[in-house]
Amino acid sequence: MSSASPTGPPYERLEAWRACHELAVAVYRSTTRWPASERYGLVDQARRAAYSAAANLVEGSGRTGARELKRFVAISLGSLAELEYLVVLARDVGLFDATERTILAGLIGRAGQLTGGLHRALRRRTT
Repeated sequence: MSSASPTGPPYERLEAWRACHELAVAVYRSTTRWPASERYGLVDQARRAAYSAAANLVEGSGRTGARELKRFVAISLGSLAELEYLVVLARDVGLFDATERTILAGLIGRAGQLTGGLHRALRRRTT
């Protein structure tokens, strides 16, 4: 993944956004191999949760003030938790193997750590 431009949009400077974006791309690629019968079920839900994690960081970074950003970062954390479960469910119903689940779980973990760290930092600034 390329590094963000210092003159680009504010969200590109967030390491948490970069991790969530990488995760969303991986989820989109993974779900293309899931059965067509899941197109309007797990595929859509996993994709929505994945891009929601990144999109909420984008939206929050476009707002004014740390309180607003903190609220959208919290929503992003919820989307990551949802995606974590959806990946477990997809594995358990046989949509992919343990190796792919491990890869996605690692990306979810990294995105969660960075997003959680951002949330903690914002909480200290806004309380």
